[in-house]
Amino acid sequence: MKSFFTDKTKQPTETDLKKALNKNFDAWITLAEFTKKSYPRATEEWKFSGEKYGWNFGIRDKKRTLIYLLPRDGFFKAAFVFGPKATGIILKSDISDDIKGELRAAKVYAEGRGIRIEVKNKTILNDLKTLITIKIGN
Repeated sequence: MKSFFTDKTKQPTETDLKKALNKNFDAWITLAEFTKKSYPRATEEWKFSGEKYGWNFGIRDKKRTLIYLLPRDGFFKAAFVFGPKATGIILKSDISDDIKGELRAAKVYAEGRGIRIEVKNKTILNDLKTLITIKIGN
């Protein structure tokens, strides 16, 4: 599924994002602010990933992306890549079995296992905050 924003010439604004995400805009802001508070030197960037994917938003440290936020119509996805150490910590944590299952099933690449989690309400935010904390620490 593509980003809600597919026009390469128009980087999304906060107003655009509010319209696209509707009731899930607050969850987006919560995750972005939590990530930046947890890693104050983080930088953020909108990036156009091509016709097939559209615009996405990443929050990075110096070497890697901590979290990708991928806007959709009325919701968004939070995407992560976890190395072996972080994966082990997550699988031993109290994070939901659904997320653990997705992580176990993810294909392993040199940079780690990538997962995308749909955010359609605020019930998943605590698990996502835990994932952000694990990512920052590992």
